[in-house]
Amino acid sequence: MKFIEEVVVEEFLPTFRSMLAEDLRERGLTQSEVATLLGISQSAVSKYAHGEVARNEVFLTDERVTDLVSEVGTGLSAGDMSRIQALIEAEVLIRRLEARGNLISTLHEEAMPELAEYSGEFRIHDPESELRTTERVRSSVRRGLRTIENTSGFAGLIPNVGSNLVECTPDATTIDEVAGVPGRIFDVKGRATIPGEPEFGVSEHVASVLLAAREHGSEANAALNIRYDPALSALLSEAGYTVVEFEGENDLDEAIKEALESEPEATVLAQTGGFGIEPVIYVLAESAPKAAEAIAPLLQ
Repeated sequence: MKFIEEVVVEEFLPTFRSMLAEDLRERGLTQSEVATLLGISQSAVSKYAHGEVARNEVFLTDERVTDLVSEVGTGLSAGDMSRIQALIEAEVLIRRLEARGNLISTLHEEAMPELAEYSGEFRIHDPESELRTTERVRSSVRRGLRTIENTSGFAGLIPNVGSNLVECTPDATTIDEVAGVPGRIFDVKGRATIPGEPEFGVSEHVASVLLAAREHGSEANAALNIRYDPALSALLSEAGYTVVEFEGENDLDEAIKEALESEPEATVLAQTGGFGIEPVIYVLAESAPKAAEAIAPLLQ
């Protein structure tokens, strides 16, 4: 695991400092003056001047870096720019180069190939980044799946179509913003079998139920489907969950809308089946682990 800060410290800063030291020396400043302005030792300035510090070519030739070196060199040498302003300008450039598709980000992705799997823009240490959000959702689904794997008897709750455990991002409106199990959870010789790591956009049916519930007023972020049985609905109700049942022959979205209109606080949607439709229970919850924990009363 390589941090983006390591790329900054190991690749960018030595190159930027050496370029700036070189620029200041060319403007007639002494090694002592350069050392004072940059807050480094004279021996370090000497190493920069004699090419004894490794520099990364991608920064040496980038116009944004060379322009800033020239701007800061001009300002510091003339006394028009303070060291604080120089620091701020350099920090701003670093943050820009850390953005997706820029030099520091590209070097980081080369060191951490897993990052290249993600599409779109992101900044690795942006607390509100889509990358952080999606990774937290995937992590939450993993925790829920571990609960299912460690729950004895869960295989007996899996419907013929298979189960899935899904969780969505906070503002999800499409299936691509819902993470679930690729291929669903199946009963293999009495054990709940999870075929792969959580992915986004792989659970069309359960994800659609979750999205429909959210669209029609539910605050749930996660859902788990299990087989329908009136006794199971009763047990969930006894455990404190608000259960609403509906038939399955109508349009699913419309059926969920009507169910939530009749019981806005519903946390369990029980589709009782219909012609060619397998009856299924959908447990809604604030997170995937909470949805997985909800079925505990059914196995006691």
